[in-house]
Amino acid sequence: MTNPKILVTSALPYANGPLHLGHIAGAYLPADIYVRYQRMKGRDVIYICGSDEHGVPITVSADNEGVSPQEIVDRYHAMNREAFQKLGMSFDNYSRTSLPLHHETAQEFFSIFHRNGDLIVKTEEQFFSEKSRRFLPDRYVEGVCPHCRYDRARGDQCDKCGKWLEPRELIDPVSKIDGSRPVLRKTGHWYFPMGRFAAEWKTWFDANTWKENVRNYCMGWYNEGLGDRPITRDLHWGVPVPLEEAKGKVLYVWFDAPIGYISSTQEWAQRIGDPDRWKDYWCDPETRLVHFIGKDNIVFHAILFPMMLSRAGGYVLPGAIPANEYLTIEGRKISTSQNYAIWLKDYLDLFPPDPLRYALAANAPETKDTDFSWKQFQSRNNDELADILGNFVNRTLTFVHRYYGGRLPGAGVLSDRDRAMREAIRRAPQEMGEALEAFEVRRAAKRFMDVCRTANKYFNDAAPWETRKSDPGACATTLNLCVQTVRTLAVLMAPILPFSSARLLPMLGLETLPAWDAAGDADLPEGHALGDPGILFAKIEDDVIDREIEKLARISQPAAAGPPEKASVPEIGFEDFSKMDLRTARVISAERIPDADKLLRIGIDLGGETRQIVAGVAQFYTPEELVGKTLIVVANLKPAKIRGVESRGMLLAVKTGTGLRLLAPDGETEPGLRIS
Repeated sequence: MTNPKILVTSALPYANGPLHLGHIAGAYLPADIYVRYQRMKGRDVIYICGSDEHGVPITVSADNEGVSPQEIVDRYHAMNREAFQKLGMSFDNYSRTSLPLHHETAQEFFSIFHRNGDLIVKTEEQFFSEKSRRFLPDRYVEGVCPHCRYDRARGDQCDKCGKWLEPRELIDPVSKIDGSRPVLRKTGHWYFPMGRFAAEWKTWFDANTWKENVRNYCMGWYNEGLGDRPITRDLHWGVPVPLEEAKGKVLYVWFDAPIGYISSTQEWAQRIGDPDRWKDYWCDPETRLVHFIGKDNIVFHAILFPMMLSRAGGYVLPGAIPANEYLTIEGRKISTSQNYAIWLKDYLDLFPPDPLRYALAANAPETKDTDFSWKQFQSRNNDELADILGNFVNRTLTFVHRYYGGRLPGAGVLSDRDRAMREAIRRAPQEMGEALEAFEVRRAAKRFMDVCRTANKYFNDAAPWETRKSDPGACATTLNLCVQTVRTLAVLMAPILPFSSARLLPMLGLETLPAWDAAGDADLPEGHALGDPGILFAKIEDDVIDREIEKLARISQPAAAGPPEKASVPEIGFEDFSKMDLRTARVISAERIPDADKLLRIGIDLGGETRQIVAGVAQFYTPEELVGKTLIVVANLKPAKIRGVESRGMLLAVKTGTGLRLLAPDGETEPGLRIS
């Protein structure tokens, strides 16, 4: 295969929240850099992605906000697509799994498996909320993990120890919808029997070369035994199961989400006016299918999806799965529930995209977790992009404008130093390309900056400001090679720094970028007219970075309680105290208030009466943690508006060394009881 088709996918992000830097570093930026490089090599490559719009996280978000799931996915699909565009993600198609086209494609896969006898049906007992009159999907059940005793494990996974769970394994399970204790009821579901296809999968897996984390993760699963995996669930939001006897059931999101790669490619083919073109990639055995993902998605892309493609028949299987590790922020794990993250939209509101692309590429979490710090980001921008790359470009082009009228001088006889510089730019495209072919964007970014350092040193050592008078021929040769090097850098930087590369083109007097394989050619002719030089990278000041560091510090280090202060409030009599209406209240809903990091809008049941309270507890409790809790409130507090939202009541809390803790009655207590 001299020029194979390449089909690249990035994991479909959930459309229930904004993107943060951990997402970008893991599955999206490395893929975009790889795809841009392959396009510049002239390869037949398409890049496919889209929003994952089904599954329980979507419905949980919708329930918390009191809106429909469609409203949630519409909001975050548009938000994330715009953020991706501003970052320069060059998807050929960015689709969404709520489209009818995707529903039809996912249902077709289910129907094929059903017709071929590849599915099994099991009648099982599933948790049911008698209070809400509905079956509870796994993420709607919370309890104690049987493995590590974490007390807020979900019904599908324990976030503390990472074990996959079934809801029935939880100790003391509770419905997250209404706080009640669910009961078990019988329901039927369809399963994908992975163990039945394990031998076939193992033969395929062993015949390919994989990243170490992919191989280790998959073999761990295989050695434990591949069991039956449910592919349907009782849920009102999702792709309906295409069987008459399965009314009210939808396809499990893990099953339909990877099929989204196919339906997105189908949408692309329809959009370009060639509806069958998607088959040229998905059904051609010469195609190389590459999945860029985070390590938490390995099992789906390396075991389950290949099994599905193989059983469906006629589809190409993955050829590479560059699964990346995690990105931490300032030494701490990202936590969306605690708002501890750097959100992509917030970054793009303050800074241009290319410095982030470079910083994340240079520190990509390819073989181990890596950390993003604001100071390191500032150093990458100021010390490397501005002082090394930008400085070399500016001083070269400015010199030519000042002393050669903006036209490229001719090169004379090359010295040893000149030949070494010429050889460095000749080799650079191949060496950087080898790193990108191996999905090593970190090594590619380092190789690129090494060329920039070499170019800067060459300029300094050649000292054209001196040879301009003492040896004009040597000066002209130096500037010729420097401009040719800037041309090379414009090509090499394009996958990582596409916006800066595009700005550099008119400075070089070029309309289009040369191809990757021509990047090392010194083919700008003598007399070539250059455009006006400009500043590629502005430096970022300390105070700007310090503000961002302070934002994270406020989230990660809530104010500690000091020693008890002496009483400074006046004493009151019993008559004054008796005016306070303290009652028990059950939380029935909770959601964040937009643009208010500390505030939650909380719906409470006061024993037949429902109210809304605004409380400044978002730094210490997630909305999901509060739903179902019984707390103590001041029920007769005068209504007030906080950030434009009416609040009727006040939650009672105590300040501790780790933050605020809400007061609650001991044991199970009905809502609406008066405290006296």
